[in-house]
Amino acid sequence: MPELPEVETIARGLARRVSGDVIESIWLGRKPEPLKSSAREIAATLEHSRIATVRRMGKHIVFDLEQKQKKTPPTQAQWIVHLGMTGRLQVCEPQADILKHTHAILKLASGMELRFVDPRRFGRLSVARAGDFDAGGIEPLEADLDRFVALIRGRKTPIKSALLNQKLLRGVGNIYADESLFRAGIRPRRRASTITRDQLSKLLVSVKEVLQEAIALGGSSISDYVDADGEAGFFQLQHRVYGREGEPCLVCKTPIKRIVIAGRSSHYCPKCQK
Repeated sequence: MPELPEVETIARGLARRVSGDVIESIWLGRKPEPLKSSAREIAATLEHSRIATVRRMGKHIVFDLEQKQKKTPPTQAQWIVHLGMTGRLQVCEPQADILKHTHAILKLASGMELRFVDPRRFGRLSVARAGDFDAGGIEPLEADLDRFVALIRGRKTPIKSALLNQKLLRGVGNIYADESLFRAGIRPRRRASTITRDQLSKLLVSVKEVLQEAIALGGSSISDYVDADGEAGFFQLQHRVYGREGEPCLVCKTPIKRIVIAGRSSHYCPKCQK
């Protein structure tokens, strides 16, 4: 599933490509799963709207729209896209082959098309009035230490589970939780309530560093992820623990271990992380 760096990379790419463009029409497929709002509501909101900008909120891509009205100022709305596990948003030439599992095609005034493709159909499309959508949690890149400590401290769950809780932090997923915990020297199964303020401070720094580095490299292409231009990311080449079960730790050469926490694979170094 695309995590914060991947979603941020896609949102930035889309902002460059489609900001200021006008949605002339929209085609929606027949599969009901991707539609969190009704097809009629999505079409009515998007058609003839100008895309003011595109940005990320947690793991969601938000299109801020201006709807032109006769004799009245434009109204604002939002188109919200969650990519699920395999969703893609790509800007294409109209003559480009329409891939199987394409669930939405937006025809733009520029002559380009914006397409939503999702083979597994876990992605979601919805619309909202401007300001109504709430992704929950706080943005990890904007979190200060006091807020972070207040969210984490006292919780009896494993620290890995706390980092993945989208009601606490927006957008941190499996890959970046593992990588952040390694840099902070904290085992993923350790109970959050046992971690000191100093350790949480180091963890917050690690989370921000990992996310910023991953964004700079376009995210991690592990399975289906590509950006808005169809290009893969490169942060997977910098993974220190994730996906490296049995391989030597890059710091101490101890074999990386893999465990399962709440149904999710977790990778760590048993010597470097306590």
